[in-house]
Amino acid sequence: MMSAPAPARRREVMAVLPGLMLAMLLAMLDNMIVSTAMPRIVGDLHGLSHLSWVVTAYVLGTTVSTPIWGKIGDLYGRKNIFLTSIVIFLIGSALSGAAQTMGELIGFRALQGLGAGGLMVGVMAIIGDLVPPRERGQYQGFMAATMAAATVAGPLVGGYITDHLSWRWAFYINLPLGGLALVMLALQLKLPTRRTEHRIDWLGSGLLAGGITGLVLITTWGGTEYAWGSWQILTLAALAVVLLGAFALVERRAAEPVLSLELFKNRNFTLSTVIVFLLGFSMFGAINFLPLYQQTVQGASATNSGLLLLPMMAGMLVTSLVAGQLITRTGRYKAFPVIGGVLVFAGMALLATVDIDTSRLRTSLFMVALGAGMGLLMQTTMLIAQNSVDQRNLGVASSTTTFFRSIGGSFGVSLFGAVFNRALENDLTKHLGSAASDVASGAGVAGLTPEKLATMPSEVVSALLHGIADSTAAVFLCAAVIAVVVPVAAAFIRHEPLRGAEPAPAEQEAETTGVKA
Repeated sequence: MMSAPAPARRREVMAVLPGLMLAMLLAMLDNMIVSTAMPRIVGDLHGLSHLSWVVTAYVLGTTVSTPIWGKIGDLYGRKNIFLTSIVIFLIGSALSGAAQTMGELIGFRALQGLGAGGLMVGVMAIIGDLVPPRERGQYQGFMAATMAAATVAGPLVGGYITDHLSWRWAFYINLPLGGLALVMLALQLKLPTRRTEHRIDWLGSGLLAGGITGLVLITTWGGTEYAWGSWQILTLAALAVVLLGAFALVERRAAEPVLSLELFKNRNFTLSTVIVFLLGFSMFGAINFLPLYQQTVQGASATNSGLLLLPMMAGMLVTSLVAGQLITRTGRYKAFPVIGGVLVFAGMALLATVDIDTSRLRTSLFMVALGAGMGLLMQTTMLIAQNSVDQRNLGVASSTTTFFRSIGGSFGVSLFGAVFNRALENDLTKHLGSAASDVASGAGVAGLTPEKLATMPSEVVSALLHGIADSTAAVFLCAAVIAVVVPVAAAFIRHEPLRGAEPAPAEQEAETTGVKA
């Protein structure tokens, strides 16, 4: 394995860190703001029938491009590639804000997603270039704080824009933030520029993009636009299998594979990838349903929905900071994903007990446990993946981890959406009998608010609240079943010294005496 680059001085890292965090904030903030402004967008552009495509186009662009951004960063140097991804994201944002039809908006959102695919990957890989794994833990807190800020600020900013400004500012707000990040990084970021004699694996990239597109469309449309057993979903599944199978064959012969299958021969890299997939599947899939439960059953304000997740973000921030400092000081990391997996499972299992009478305080405590587990897992698994590969494959390692987390989240949202809907239907049938289907379709569960509930008959409201509570519990029970695999997988991670670690005592003595140990 190649040695890590010499550690950058702390002030040099801190000089570029604000720009990197701004880029990371852009990647996480956008979808949350746009989701809040979506009703105004649909009303203005008259595109209700194409509503889902505004989100799907962005997700597709992001997911398809993520592995490619990682690879071309490895091939041609990280800085210019990362700055290019920011420029594409900003162009897509400006065009989306100026869109006059729903078709234009969908196309521009896809372009924006292509740029967004390089933002998160670029941040992780650049930090990997600047800071060796042994020292990287101390910067985990900045990443966790950025995630917490995006989660809380997204709905708040989106709500303000929707109420006081044009929906177009949901996109235009990216321009000053992204422009500032672009200028800061262009001036401050110093990374080696390199080119390789090999060409980009365009065939592999195309096959991977096609296979990923099939998977994303399956998880987006399955159970909503089309039944799971419909010919459309089955055709997409067959197409995804064929394309991904062909991709695996092509990658075995490619001189510079876009996603080298050789990386998966490393046990730690494979296990960290499995963990982030399961974490994305269970965590991001299930958490989607918490705001609905809190806003309807517990009567929380939808305007401040971002604040509802604050206990979880606080738990994540604290444990991420603690784990980062301990890893930096000791060089030991194996225990953290195991403990984190146990806490995530415990948080999911506790949230599976919620019912119509569960208090906000109790829910918040359960979320703290879940967030604490996330803090121990999210950055640590990235650190393990990056430490498991040569420095020249750092971008691929970062993009692969991000990609599998995203795919896991897509599958989770789709699967748990089906679980939620089935559980709600069964519960409403139990309480309302034959009127259940009319209530479920007329209520518009996704858009329920305390104000809307106030206009319904009391027996319908009681049945709906009971059904939403039980359905939320069913979702977290399924998530807990999946999450239980995380600590088991983490237990098989083998400790490998972090690159950039301090020399052993014998080596220190040899350096002091001038004798080679």
